[in-house]
Amino acid sequence: MSQKSKIEWTESTWNPVTGCTKISEGCINCYAEKMALRLQSMRQEKYRDGFNLTLHPNELEKPLHWKKSQIIFVCSMSDLFHKDVPTNYIIKTFEIMNKAHWHTFQVLTKRSDRLLDFIDKVNWTSNIWLGVTVESQKYTTRINDLIKTPASVKFLSIEPMIGEINQLFLDGIDWVIVGGESGINARYLDPSWVISIKNQCIKANTPFFFKQWGGVNKKKNGRLLEGRLWSQQPRQQRLKVAFN
Repeated sequence: MSQKSKIEWTESTWNPVTGCTKISEGCINCYAEKMALRLQSMRQEKYRDGFNLTLHPNELEKPLHWKKSQIIFVCSMSDLFHKDVPTNYIIKTFEIMNKAHWHTFQVLTKRSDRLLDFIDKVNWTSNIWLGVTVESQKYTTRINDLIKTPASVKFLSIEPMIGEINQLFLDGIDWVIVGGESGINARYLDPSWVISIKNQCIKANTPFFFKQWGGVNKKKNGRLLEGRLWSQQPRQQRLKVAFN
C-alpha cells in the first residue's frame, strides 16, 4: 500500500531517497530531518542512517503496484536532485514515473540548477509535475531554472515562507502553494506577505493554494486566509478529475 500523507496538497508519498543536507534558509528547521531522527530512534530500518542521504532501490518499483490512481509527492523526505543522488538513479526514478502513468507525481526541489542537467536525459511525461521551493525573494532565481524544463505542470512551493516576495514571475507557472513554518522554532509569517502572493496569483490567473499559517500549534492556527480556504488546483488536475 502507498504511504498516505497528511500534507494538504498531495495524497501519498514515495521515498526512493531519504536524507538530505541544508542548502538555504528554508532548511533551518527541516521537518523531514526531525521526522527521520525520530524514526531512527524508533529503530525503523529505513532510517537506520537517520537523515544521512540514503538510496532505497527496493522502493523504486512500489508505485507500479499501487493500482489506484493517486497524487504522489516524490521524495518528501529528501531532494531527488541532491548532488549525491547518482544521475542513473534519478533516470530510473523518472522511468518508474513514466511507467506508472495512472498516477500524478509531484517532484519538488531546492536544487533547481541541477534540473537543467536532466532536460534531455529523462522523459517528461504529462503525469510528472515539477516544482521549486521559493522561501523568500532571494530564491526567486530558482523559478528561471524551472521555466526552462519541459514539465507539463510547473509549480512553486513558497513554504516555509520566511520573507516577503515583492514580485513573482508567474508566466508559465501552473500552481502556487504558500505555507508558514510549523514547530517550536517556527519563524513568523506576516499575513501581508501571503495576501500579496494571493493577489499576484489572482492577477496572473494562476491557481493558489494556502496550506497553513503554521506556528507552534499549526492545527489551531488553521489555514483560513481572509475568512476562506484557498485550495485551488492546477487546471490540468481539474480537467483530469472532470474527465474521469
